[in-house]
Amino acid sequence: MGYELIITEKPSQAKKIAESLADSKVLKQSENGVPYYIISHNKKDIAVVSAVGHVYSLAEKEKTYSYPSYDISWVPAAKVSKASSHTTKYLAVIKKLAKDAESFTVATDFDVEGEVIGLNVIRYACNQKDASRMKFSTLTKPDLIRSYEQKQSTLEWGQAKAGETRHFLDWMYGINISRALSIAIRKAGLFKQLSSGRVQGPALRLLVDKEKEIRKFIPTPYWQLELKGKVQHKSIVAMHKEDKFTDEKRANEIFEKTKDQEAKVDDIESRQSKSQPPTPFDLTTLQTESYRSLKIAPKDTLAIAQELYSSGYISYPRTSSQQLPPELGLKKLIEELKRNEHYKPLAEKLLSKDWIKPHNGTKTDPAHPAIYPTGIVPEYDRLQPREIKVYDLIVRRFLATFADAATRETNKIIIMVEEEPFIAKGTRTVYQGWFEFYGPHVKLEEEELPEVSKGTIITSPHIELLSKMTTPPKRFTPASLIKELEKRNLGTKATRASIIETLFDRDYVIKKTLEPSEIGIKSSDILAEYCPKIVSEELTRHFEEEMEKIREQQMTEEEVLDEAKARLTEILDELKAKEKDIGSHLKEALFESQEKENTVGTCPQCKTGTLMIRYSPKTKQKFIGCDRYPDCKAVYSLPGDGKDAKATGKICEECGSPLITVGTGKSQRTVCINQDCKTRQEEVDPALRLLLEKPCPKCGSKLVLRKSFYGQFVGCSNYPACKTIVNPDGSVYEKKTTAKKTSKKAAKKAAKVTKKAAKKAASK
Repeated sequence: MGYELIITEKPSQAKKIAESLADSKVLKQSENGVPYYIISHNKKDIAVVSAVGHVYSLAEKEKTYSYPSYDISWVPAAKVSKASSHTTKYLAVIKKLAKDAESFTVATDFDVEGEVIGLNVIRYACNQKDASRMKFSTLTKPDLIRSYEQKQSTLEWGQAKAGETRHFLDWMYGINISRALSIAIRKAGLFKQLSSGRVQGPALRLLVDKEKEIRKFIPTPYWQLELKGKVQHKSIVAMHKEDKFTDEKRANEIFEKTKDQEAKVDDIESRQSKSQPPTPFDLTTLQTESYRSLKIAPKDTLAIAQELYSSGYISYPRTSSQQLPPELGLKKLIEELKRNEHYKPLAEKLLSKDWIKPHNGTKTDPAHPAIYPTGIVPEYDRLQPREIKVYDLIVRRFLATFADAATRETNKIIIMVEEEPFIAKGTRTVYQGWFEFYGPHVKLEEEELPEVSKGTIITSPHIELLSKMTTPPKRFTPASLIKELEKRNLGTKATRASIIETLFDRDYVIKKTLEPSEIGIKSSDILAEYCPKIVSEELTRHFEEEMEKIREQQMTEEEVLDEAKARLTEILDELKAKEKDIGSHLKEALFESQEKENTVGTCPQCKTGTLMIRYSPKTKQKFIGCDRYPDCKAVYSLPGDGKDAKATGKICEECGSPLITVGTGKSQRTVCINQDCKTRQEEVDPALRLLLEKPCPKCGSKLVLRKSFYGQFVGCSNYPACKTIVNPDGSVYEKKTTAKKTSKKAAKKAAKVTKKAAKKAASK
């Protein structure tokens, strides 16, 4: 007798669905490390098995390195990437279970990506044309049972076709344009892999345009008049009513007129305003708030939210909705949160209200509601610190949407000095409202003014003329860029964070600051000049709108792909016609950017040469040296092989030596190249100080404190004859490898151990 096969997207989801639907014991089976579950539900046998994300990927039917290439098909992901080799065993188990199954149900995430995963598994691994579809927004038992009992008889075909079309479009644009650029620069005599994409090109252009705006910015001077004084021993600060003076002469005239003169309160103004509760979280607002309040990158926020969803603690995070419909049982959700001691007082306060209604936003999503907590109390001891923080943000946002509006009061004190008005402003919260529920995530300044009345004299008044300069526009942050991409309808809620990561990976953008690199600027400029359609957001937005029409079944997949191929062929023909010019300009741009990244600054020793990051074929490592060698033999070492070292163009404020960046990602830091600089000096750790009083355990020579880019360590003074390094616990580092490697690796390890010891000592 056959059974029903339910296919999920992840192993943890398969387990939850099996446990939720099982009428009795769940029988867990495993094959080659892949778990699956046998259960009975309403006297029906069911097998629940998991894919592991995308188990199929797109690939050319015949491998070629030319363009255009449109002949592609779905193949097992392991054939496309070694990183997907683990998917092979999952596919094998699905195929085995599919042989004896009599019906099939897809229970992957209900979005375009989940639909594509389910579609491919059904048609290629199970050899079926269609399947039933479970739709759920949380992995809680009631929702999963309801989803199964109310499952639809077919896949969500509009969603599936829209998702598949997106994959085809992204592949065709990414592969073909990247090949065209790489071939162009190769024909110019340089082997370099370059890339662009359907959304990547316009996203990079946004950053480049912003950078050009910043670089073109010319600071202009302005002046302000500031009054400081006291009222009943309380300080008060007021600015002249005109705020910014662009005419220095006028600012000076008023300054001369008002300094050392009596200051008196002329009027008092007070105004109250309501601050409405926030709207529920969609993915974009969750990412932007998490970055603002918690300093967690959008990509990491999405990953954390996905884990919280898989654990059953929150609803599905990849949503565009800012609405919580009544069908969710909102009052019951708040009652469930009472079981969590962290939120019990807040939940009780809401439940005491006469009516409970969220302050919904305008954005909707046909697949999922806004993000909300399920009410399941997390096992906090199993959560990472950042997971706890994001969960707290989501719960507090959910509760805050039901709270009252907050009331803020803005007060103005007008102070007259020789008929010149100075204004002191202060704002305070007079009714907490939703602020109480959002707690630490409310970032508002509370500035109370001293109590005064008309005619009050300001004691000890002092007026100062401030000279300032206007500042350039700010660069995008990861959060603000995601918000801008959403505003322009570029990419999707699930892919925008990964677009930013791609720009990092391609070295088009400098990490953290979202400042485009020189190669990023040059390559974007070249494409904008020779083939503007690649970086144009209009074409990308056009296809986003058409894919939405596929989802709504107003257009077909074939119609959109045929148009895309025609448009892309025009772009590629244009690239090929200008291949020589594009290649030579890209080559020149690459050399220029590399030269700039390797130019550290003026040589501190000879004062006339330029320090450059160089590569030594002999040692196979990078170092910093003067370009006037051999006349100037200035040399500075770099950590490891120096491959991640880059010039910053900045100077150390302490010693005047150039600054460089070392490391990558979160470990990247800016350091002075001068090892004797005070910024590089660290207080000697007590554990190391004790070691310095002892002789070398190997040769008896004196132990000395040494330092590297990785920190302080203790080594033998008889180096290199004796290469002993002593750890803070007194043990000797003795790794059998080459002398050069031993020294560097030991220094790194010893420095890390030292930092850990210091941290431990500090905690005690």
